[in-house]
Amino acid sequence: MNRFISNIGLVFFIAVSGVASVFAGDMDRSPLATQLADRERAFAQTMAARDVGAFASFIDPEAVFFSSEEPLRGRDAILQQWQRYFESASPPFSWQPDTVEVLASGSLAMTSGPVLDSAGTLIARFNSIWREGADKVWRVVFDKGNEVCSCGKP
Repeated sequence: MNRFISNIGLVFFIAVSGVASVFAGDMDRSPLATQLADRERAFAQTMAARDVGAFASFIDPEAVFFSSEEPLRGRDAILQQWQRYFESASPPFSWQPDTVEVLASGSLAMTSGPVLDSAGTLIARFNSIWREGADKVWRVVFDKGNEVCSCGKP
C-alpha cells in the first residue's frame, strides 16, 4: 500500500511539474515574441527606408518566398524578384505584425499581419516563418502573402 501511495505521489509530482513547465514555457516565450515582433517591424522598415541591402539581411539564404507563380528559392532569387519594389521613391506597400507565435523550443517563430498599399488600404495579410541562425540572428525562412477580398461576410 505504501508503495502504491508513493507511486501515486511520484505520478502527481511529474504531472504537476509538466503543467508548471508548460506555463513557464508560455511565460518564457513572451520576451521572444516581443523580440520577433520588433524584428518584423525592422524588416518592414527596410521597405519604408528603400534599403534593399538591409532588406536582404533579414532573409535567410535558404528562404522560400511565395510571391510569384512559382516559389522563389534562396535569397538571390528573392532579391531579384523584389528589387522592383525598391525602385520607386515611395514604397508600394507596408506591413506590420499583429500576431506572433514562437515554438516552445524557441527555434522557430511565425509572424503575421496586414499589408497596406501606399494609400493605406488593406490589400493582403502576410505570414512569415522565422528561424534563429547560428549567429543568433532571426531571419525569414518562409514568407507568403494572401490577398484579402472586400466581399461581405458569408
